[in-house]
Amino acid sequence: MTGSFPKHTMISEIVIVRHPVSVCVPVNHKVTLSVRAQGTGILNYQWFTDGAKNEVPNGTLADLTIRAQQTQLYVCRVNDQYYKCVFSNWVKVKVLDIDKSGLPIDWQGEPHIATNPKPQKIQPGTKLVLQCAAFGVPAPSYQWYRNGQPLLDMKSGTLQIERATAEHSGTYLCSLSNTLGERWTEPVDVDIAQSLVKSDQPPPAALTATDKVALLIGNLNYSNHPALMAPVMDVHELGNLLRQLGFRVVSLLDLTREEMLTAIEKFIHLLDKGVYGLFYYAGHGYEHAGRNYLVSVDAPQPYGTENCVCVQRIMLSMQERQTALSVILLDTCRKWYNQGSLLSAIKPLAPSGNTVYGYATCEDAEAFEVQDGGKSTGIFTKYLNKHVLQAEKVTHVLEKVSEDLGRDPLITGKQAVEIKHTLKEPRSLADPVRTTGHTKELHLRDACWRQANELPRKKRLMFLCRVEVEVSFSALYSNVLVAFATVKTTGPHTQDCVVTLSSIPTMEDIFSRSGRSEEMDSLLLMNNVNPDCTLRLCALQKLKESMVIKVDLHYTHRDSKLRQTESQQVDIGKPLVASCKLYRRNHGAAGRTREGAFAKSMGNIASSNPPLHQTGSCRPFTRKAVCAAKIPVTWSNEPEENDENDFSCPH
Repeated sequence: MTGSFPKHTMISEIVIVRHPVSVCVPVNHKVTLSVRAQGTGILNYQWFTDGAKNEVPNGTLADLTIRAQQTQLYVCRVNDQYYKCVFSNWVKVKVLDIDKSGLPIDWQGEPHIATNPKPQKIQPGTKLVLQCAAFGVPAPSYQWYRNGQPLLDMKSGTLQIERATAEHSGTYLCSLSNTLGERWTEPVDVDIAQSLVKSDQPPPAALTATDKVALLIGNLNYSNHPALMAPVMDVHELGNLLRQLGFRVVSLLDLTREEMLTAIEKFIHLLDKGVYGLFYYAGHGYEHAGRNYLVSVDAPQPYGTENCVCVQRIMLSMQERQTALSVILLDTCRKWYNQGSLLSAIKPLAPSGNTVYGYATCEDAEAFEVQDGGKSTGIFTKYLNKHVLQAEKVTHVLEKVSEDLGRDPLITGKQAVEIKHTLKEPRSLADPVRTTGHTKELHLRDACWRQANELPRKKRLMFLCRVEVEVSFSALYSNVLVAFATVKTTGPHTQDCVVTLSSIPTMEDIFSRSGRSEEMDSLLLMNNVNPDCTLRLCALQKLKESMVIKVDLHYTHRDSKLRQTESQQVDIGKPLVASCKLYRRNHGAAGRTREGAFAKSMGNIASSNPPLHQTGSCRPFTRKAVCAAKIPVTWSNEPEENDENDFSCPH
């Protein structure tokens, strides 16, 4: 007997590859919930609300668009022709019937604070309640802080302590974040009254800033010196912490000398009377004749002071702007290259006071970075980040950093923090900002600061095949932009859609090299971003023309089974710090331009691929860029000739 066996069709399971997300929106806001699934054949969808029996009318597509009227739960069932089905995660559409007057017309879903907490003054043993609320798509996550320290169990819009005691007194604020950004509520004071006895002495006036501005620079990919690892995470984490303290932060990686000087010049322009200014640097450096020098990524081998940036000139420029507090934090080596030099005795550059230097190490010593829990970190910055949020005098914070570093067995006898200051008042990095009487200057600073931090707006692209792709952006640093592409809706005749991104002009991803990409990718994972494609755009300070993002959509046509490609372009202009033109500096009347040398150094950076140093968990790696040349001994404490016109800023 002859015949053939029946053919069996392999039925694959339905897999939901992207679940819908919860949202928090104002009344009558238009919301789209989306689910993406893969399976065999045509998939069908049905949305339900508040129970698996309550079908949403016309909710039979992968995307459900509604006008939110009240808080409700939603879930989507996905089934195929073989009667298999799966359900998505339940999500909540939370509707807040509160004032939305401050919500931008073109709001994209980033956290928007609708309600700030209010100050409280209560008796011991009574209930403490603080509340805040924010709109967000996805719904924001909440994290409360007291005196700069996270309260691990306080992760909702309401902070409640049943029987408050004196230890619950302090300054509270809440972080609200989603994949599109992070916002902070206004800090509020909670006073748990200890006594009703009135004092005849008036309380001391609270110290305040008219604004807070920080410039953070991390150099790691050197053309002619050993590469570093830690500045990637150090700059990112410190920047986030300073934002929590109310600082306007510009963070930059891998700058040439010209770019460093221009960035510092623009930073100085943001300072004014009453402002708190903070400058942080992580990278190679050294000390010579009582001056500290920062080594740019294009510094030659050997180098001299004319190839580097003088720290004391930065402080002088900060003081000339009459800042209320000037802080310079240096996570870099201070080795002397003239071993015959005497110990430096740096004189105050101006009598205004309230200046603070925080050095990672002492004179003629090295600073180290290590692998700590799978990430690279400078040991000084590791402990700085631990204490920087504390509402204490800035020198006291640095003393705690020094004590922790002194107990670290990895660098015992090798590295010790040094603090130099002229503080006349107990000022803290956590001091509040008071803008009364300074609103005009604040608006001007705000416009300048936004220029270096403004992101391109996200955009939805509809392709001819009816596939819709969303392109959005996030800033890892002020000169590192990440573009995301996400397929939002698929066309009726498309399957197996893949999106790729590229830029015009092409920007080298310096962090894609071995050992670097993992740490940069971890920064994206922190934001729970899960796009279909990402493109990292580095060194935006070198961009001299508008940037175009090319979006290529690859898909299989359901009828012809042929693989096809469609492309669109998005012009994003000069994003982030690219608009500041760091490659072009105002050198002042002296006209000390070095364009030829600068262009040569730029070429060296583009073509060089220095070997990366892999740090170990037990062995610290120095931030010393060894210089082969002998530098003549200089006994003067005045700025050297090459430094005199580094910063030509008007008062």
